[in-house]
Amino acid sequence: SLFSPLPARHLIIMMASPPSRPGPRLPPLLLLLVSLLLRVASSSPRRVVIGVDGGTESIRACCFDAETGAVVGSSSAAAYATSHPRAGWAEQSPEDWYACLRSAVGGAVASAREGGTAVEVLALCADTTCCSVVALGADREPLRPCLLWMDARSAGQAARIVDAARSEAGDAGRTVLEAFPELRVNSNGEGPISAEWLLPKSMWIKENEPEVWERAEVICEYQDYINHKLTGRMVASSCNAAVRWHHDGVDVLLADEAEPNLGRPMRLLEALGMEDLADKLPRTTLAMGDVVGGLTREAAEDLGLEEGTPVVQGGPDAFVGMIGLGTVKPNSICLITGSSHLHCLVTPSATSAPGTWGAYRGAPLSHLNFSEGGQSSTGSLVRWVRDLVSGDVGDGEKIPYGQLDEEASRIEPGCDGLVALETWQGSRTPVTDARARGAFVGLTLSHGRAHLFRSVLEAVCYGTRACLEGLEDASGTEADEVVVAGGATRSPLWLQLHADVTGKKFVLNENTDGPLLGCAILASVGAGVYGSVEEAAENMVRRSEVIEPRPEVAKAYDRLYDEVYKKVRPGVRDTVHAMAALRGGASDHGDSRVRPRGVGWGLSRLRAIRGGDGGPIISPSLLAADW
Repeated sequence: SLFSPLPARHLIIMMASPPSRPGPRLPPLLLLLVSLLLRVASSSPRRVVIGVDGGTESIRACCFDAETGAVVGSSSAAAYATSHPRAGWAEQSPEDWYACLRSAVGGAVASAREGGTAVEVLALCADTTCCSVVALGADREPLRPCLLWMDARSAGQAARIVDAARSEAGDAGRTVLEAFPELRVNSNGEGPISAEWLLPKSMWIKENEPEVWERAEVICEYQDYINHKLTGRMVASSCNAAVRWHHDGVDVLLADEAEPNLGRPMRLLEALGMEDLADKLPRTTLAMGDVVGGLTREAAEDLGLEEGTPVVQGGPDAFVGMIGLGTVKPNSICLITGSSHLHCLVTPSATSAPGTWGAYRGAPLSHLNFSEGGQSSTGSLVRWVRDLVSGDVGDGEKIPYGQLDEEASRIEPGCDGLVALETWQGSRTPVTDARARGAFVGLTLSHGRAHLFRSVLEAVCYGTRACLEGLEDASGTEADEVVVAGGATRSPLWLQLHADVTGKKFVLNENTDGPLLGCAILASVGAGVYGSVEEAAENMVRRSEVIEPRPEVAKAYDRLYDEVYKKVRPGVRDTVHAMAALRGGASDHGDSRVRPRGVGWGLSRLRAIRGGDGGPIISPSLLAADW
């Protein structure tokens, strides 16, 4: 047609053309019609979705264009407090979550409307920290503060789960996987189970606060509590259930009145005397991207939105972040960097192997599977070395990372014979060893601060390569690129070293805030803007840079990885284990602190099993708070 290929500004020029000017002319009636259409188009509200990220320290909200994923306005955050009643404990108030949600959403919408911009909110989606466990009474109000994801009080219960499974399987003459296939996700049945997960936390409540357990009609997570406050519906996210509840993420979506426990680990619950947990979990489970329900009148008033605005199911912040980074197809990998590193590989099938977590069936999306690996100390290690070499430079200031990067960039690969181990806080994958410790090997008087700094950058990259190889070996797949986000992206040198050491391309996206953008993608799908998460991600996630490995440098790192790093790790293991045993700590009988019932036995079992006080095992995804 005459008009369709022409942008509005061209139409305006045509309408403003004097009669004597050559070119296309509009009849008066069409001129009036086009003028009205342009006026309507200019006054139509911008269609947006709201992403909400419930993190460890605060909750954030941001408006996004429902079609392009562009940020509209700016994000808004509201902080809440964390209490630590005892060492290793961490609690938050669920009421604080909702109060801060109201503030954050209100701020985000106000920012989107600045300057008189009209916006139409199509849907809202939230992600939250995973395994922040809440006990609710009959009125769906909290009976006690939440056990935050980082709370490690249930380390004893976590150890007993594996012990019980091994004992019962052995009595029946079966392997652990034959007796309890749900433990496949814990290093192919070898364990350990993290103190973070829902089951050990639930066991702790039942054993140590029986009055709370009896009154609790619902045991759920932060995610479920927030969605209930918004919609009045109590539903679980299939992603949470698959990755941290030992559920089958596909079968649990098919549960109904005839088979209410389909996809749940009933044999494991029975072996632990926890059958009643199944009655307390949300009875309905929805996949990420499904609509939970509409905002209730009260929630709509609290948020300043329209009653009935769709609330779309989200999930764990780190794994919603996978969607926001566009890693939603088999064989795609994302690396989320912060104080720690988290590696996630989308796999064609739910295969598992020792040294990996997962693969989780039906996660992050119901038709996908993924496995994860993790490094405990990465960004935190780099900060530690920076602080160490800074000394006292006055006013508490430290040497800028950029300066150390520049100095380290002048050092050749291998740091003139210095290699480091990055396992300052233990090893998660591909070797799970809570007593692993870091090391510098090859130090001489000729090494300076630039060598120390570069050696830990390289060590983290070696560890990343080991984790990625473990994930790929377990799944039988190989990826040639990694989508990366988080703190490491601020260092061009460290990004390049990641590419050189692993031999893979590293991809940076235009928007690296994976959790918020992931929520926006899910909200757009729930609102019907797109027909699938893959289609939404294709249109809302945009790449900005690809870092290629340098061939000659990559060859040098291949030799260093194979001939040095891989030999150093097992070479120091016996030494650091012996040092851990000699270093010792408070014994059960000599520790005057009061322990909750069940925890002392569990910690003594941990020491017996591991030969020392290694501390609780924590899942790789704990760094989600560092996004």
